[in-house]
Amino acid sequence: METIFTKIIKGEIPCYKIAEDNRFFAFLDINPLAEGHTLVIPKKPIDYIFDLNDEDLADMMVFAKKVALAIKKIIPCQRIGVAVVGLEVPHAHIHLVPINDVYDIDFKKEKLKLSPQRFQEIASLISVEF
Repeated sequence: METIFTKIIKGEIPCYKIAEDNRFFAFLDINPLAEGHTLVIPKKPIDYIFDLNDEDLADMMVFAKKVALAIKKIIPCQRIGVAVVGLEVPHAHIHLVPINDVYDIDFKKEKLKLSPQRFQEIASLISVEF
């Protein structure tokens, strides 16, 4: 199934890429809850994260951990919050959100408006740490 995320993976839609390997891809969310809010996705287009086989799910979490550690080195925060909502785009994804309070990961709150230059700066800094 073709989604906005498969188009991002193929390079048909631009993104602020953080990291990728042969199975997973990480990029900044363009409607972030916080600077550094990143999405981690499998390259294989699977709608629901728990439809991934056990090995792919475990490996995706290990990949997400590496991304989260890189984000934490760049964005001042107490933790990197992890959320799996799975309703916005029919392609499995993990949200990694820098947080200092439990309410920092409330998806109802207003999203940040960042300039393309700021997105690029954040992506570059995090990707260097990956």
